[in-house]
Amino acid sequence: QSVSCFRGVLRDPNFGSLFVGNHRPESVDHLFMSIQTFNSQDFPSKTTPDFYDYIVVDEFHHAAADAYQKLLSYYNPKILLGLTATPERMDGKSILEYFDHRIAAEIRLPEAIERKLLCPFQYFGITDEIDLRSLRWTRGRYDTRELSNLYSVNSFAANKRASMTIESIKKYVTDLDKVKALGFCVSVDHAEYMSRFFNDHNLPSLCLSSTTPDKERGDAKAKLVNGDVNYIFVVDLYNEGVDIPEVNTVLFLRPTESLTVFLQQLGRGLRLADDKECLTVLDFIGQANKKYNFEDKFTALLSNTSHSLQKEIKEGFISVPKGCYIQLERLAKDYILENIRSSFNTSAGLVSRIATFEDDCGLPLTIENFTKYYHLNINSLYKYGSFSRLCVKAGVKNNFDEPLEDIMDKAFPRLCSINSRRWINFLLDVFTGKENMDFNHLTSEENRMLNMFSYTLWQKVWPELGFDLSTVFNSSPTLLAELVELLRYNYNQIDFVDKKVKLGFDCPLDLHCTYTRDQIMLAMDHMNPSSVREGVKWLSEKNADIFFITLNKSDKDYSPSTMYKDYSINESLFHWQSQSTTASDSPTGKRYINHRSLGSNILLFVREHKRNDFGTEPYTFLGPVSYLSHEGSKPMSIIWKLDNPIPGKYLKKTNQLAGG
Repeated sequence: QSVSCFRGVLRDPNFGSLFVGNHRPESVDHLFMSIQTFNSQDFPSKTTPDFYDYIVVDEFHHAAADAYQKLLSYYNPKILLGLTATPERMDGKSILEYFDHRIAAEIRLPEAIERKLLCPFQYFGITDEIDLRSLRWTRGRYDTRELSNLYSVNSFAANKRASMTIESIKKYVTDLDKVKALGFCVSVDHAEYMSRFFNDHNLPSLCLSSTTPDKERGDAKAKLVNGDVNYIFVVDLYNEGVDIPEVNTVLFLRPTESLTVFLQQLGRGLRLADDKECLTVLDFIGQANKKYNFEDKFTALLSNTSHSLQKEIKEGFISVPKGCYIQLERLAKDYILENIRSSFNTSAGLVSRIATFEDDCGLPLTIENFTKYYHLNINSLYKYGSFSRLCVKAGVKNNFDEPLEDIMDKAFPRLCSINSRRWINFLLDVFTGKENMDFNHLTSEENRMLNMFSYTLWQKVWPELGFDLSTVFNSSPTLLAELVELLRYNYNQIDFVDKKVKLGFDCPLDLHCTYTRDQIMLAMDHMNPSSVREGVKWLSEKNADIFFITLNKSDKDYSPSTMYKDYSINESLFHWQSQSTTASDSPTGKRYINHRSLGSNILLFVREHKRNDFGTEPYTFLGPVSYLSHEGSKPMSIIWKLDNPIPGKYLKKTNQLAGG
């Protein structure tokens, strides 16, 4: 497939050679090969490190494995392109180190569906009566042998479950004769058992495993496509690299502990095909081990949402991609909600996972490793105090008694949103890099950044604290170490280009970075930030209008007179409504219209919601804008032109209301 694709794009039927199986190339200039062939042929002995200009590695999530190290460590191509549908590895190892810890371009499953690159799905969560809570759980998963025995050897339980599977298919699938299904099983015994059971009940089926010969696999694919069989039961065989677009039904017949595997298996049925309107997914959901992670699976199926999964479940999954549908049977829904309540949404759930983290995944316990392994929002760690205190409760860190604990417990959630490289580097200098920093001789920019930090912790600017900042933090070494770790974590997560904005003074606010309202006002030398409550603020001493914009306004937070229509029209234009009392011929209205000739700046700060699951939502700085046009008066509807285009990651949020 890869050879055909390249030849088609390049319009060169002679481009490239296969080097796999019985295929032997005449030249090694343009090769399509497996990693096994690369290693067996000892390519480093035949080529120089700069021989290849362009190297493409498909299924790059495997790149952390030993088999890929010779390829990735030896060559120095001008371009290394890694392709994967699932960049999150099951073992928690990162593949981004090969790309300077940055993803060049990505499209996640919901967006791919909405762009009609994949077909929509209808997902049914079916109540499974088998209780898995007592099964052995080790290294982040159920014991495979115990699961297999339960699903295939224990005849009463296995027969009952297989019968329930057939009844569910009859209930949720409209035309049994047109079913082309893949059923994912826990073991070869389980797959063989399901195939026998279905055949005994006149549902044409077969099973495949990694030991099945290639010809038999090819024949099985043809039989499924032609309708000679309706079901193929497999064991992790069709997770990746196999394309059967005609598959219209996927059966999850085992709990899938890995998000990577879940998405790979689901993806087998999401290929577009003629006469295929959507994919039907039947997922059998029983009472699970408390460490089983339902949240990742369902979150991966949802379009951009700020709602908690509990809210999505209770409201019927309002954030599914267009054309998709998720329905949970009553007990299946109860099982999931109970699992979530005992998961990361409680202190006990976090503590239990911290206690066994290193045994479960083999990685050192750090903030970055923990959040990446469990795909957690960093704010989730700070709902119940510091990460250090959670580690003490889990028995993996010595107890500590430090004076800053109460202050930092409240401050850490606010510090999680810091994503300005300039501000982070300054704070790291304060706490690690400059042992004898003279706080009496800071630059004006550094003073503002220190005020922003100080106010975040104590609601006071730093000259009003009455104590030495370094001395106070040195008295709390555990929490100081966590602060430094969190700042470095935040720095490593930055995936956009921030830059200084020229405002006529040394302003520490950087383009497209995130700040609280208090931090913004202190950066603008407004020393009483808590006094600012309205959505606009004119700072005459800075010759600047500050706009605080909440895109998604709820009735309970805003009065009818403040439900302004604010949204981006495209990456460079933004529609904004003034306060309802602002007339176009008023001094304020004239200042908006003539701000360029008056030499004043209009600065946009935008957030999606007033609150999210973790508290008050901070603002993203979209930078200065210029007046373009307006309509009406009281309020004025103004079109602003942004000096800097809105990045794609923010554009999806800022233009969400434009259609309304």
